[in-house]
Amino acid sequence: MSWIREGELTIIERFCANIIKAGPMPKHVAFIMDGNRRYAQKCHVERQEGHSQGFDKLAQTLRWCLNLGIREVTVYAFSIENFKRSKEEVDGLMDLARQKFSRLLEEQERLKKHGVCIRVLGDLPLLPLDIQELIARAVLATRNYNNDVSESLLDKCLYTNNSPDPDLLIRTSGEVRLSDFLLWQTSHSCLVFQSVLWPEYSFWNLCEAILQFQMNYSTLQKARDSYMEERRRQQMERDQAYVTKKLQQEGFASHGDSRRRRTLLQKCTAMREERIQGFLQALEHKRADFFERLCTVSA
Repeated sequence: MSWIREGELTIIERFCANIIKAGPMPKHVAFIMDGNRRYAQKCHVERQEGHSQGFDKLAQTLRWCLNLGIREVTVYAFSIENFKRSKEEVDGLMDLARQKFSRLLEEQERLKKHGVCIRVLGDLPLLPLDIQELIARAVLATRNYNNDVSESLLDKCLYTNNSPDPDLLIRTSGEVRLSDFLLWQTSHSCLVFQSVLWPEYSFWNLCEAILQFQMNYSTLQKARDSYMEERRRQQMERDQAYVTKKLQQEGFASHGDSRRRRTLLQKCTAMREERIQGFLQALEHKRADFFERLCTVSA
């Protein structure tokens, strides 16, 4: 039987889902699955049982997302802070994650058609030293190419670079903080904090969060569009300043020859893109190298 249980929603759930889907829907939802230990304490069961039910709730929530047409989900399953817990609890969590995610990986081919993927996110200090060195050398190398360093480039350096930023981020258990989760990527996301403990999360809790997203959709979209336009404007200003400096070095007046200015601007843009692509390819190669070595050591 599939871990992400097959099956249709109930009649009333389908009815409400159809109503919700008539409005703008989030394409990417992120979850901070919080409250497993408090759930175990509340139900007077072992912590491991709370974590196990939390993983099962993830499977159920993924099914709801599929039924609602949400094709991408990112979850915060474990943090560096969690390693400060007792060795018994950490070992139990790692074993549980290994079992559940191994099962999910076995279903990967079936899930591909739904756009389900597994992603491991980490902090920069945890990157291998050679990747950190590559990034540091790239930053130093940009002293003569200030236009290369931009928020757009930082977007492309993240592990999430192939995914759209989350439209909606949900945290359960009543905690109102992000715990360093996707801070860069959620700057224009709808943030919803719900008091329900994660193992008790329901289809209706998810609907409530989506309704909050829909109520704030216009404001969020306007802010996101304005932000992207400002990024483009700033890049253009930097490019224009670079071209003006080059024209002055060539002995032209500050406004320069319009044809020459256009040529330099096109050349500037093309060369920057070439340098950025070279850097990103080198970074991706280093990452692939690192994960290959990691898998070899783990095996």
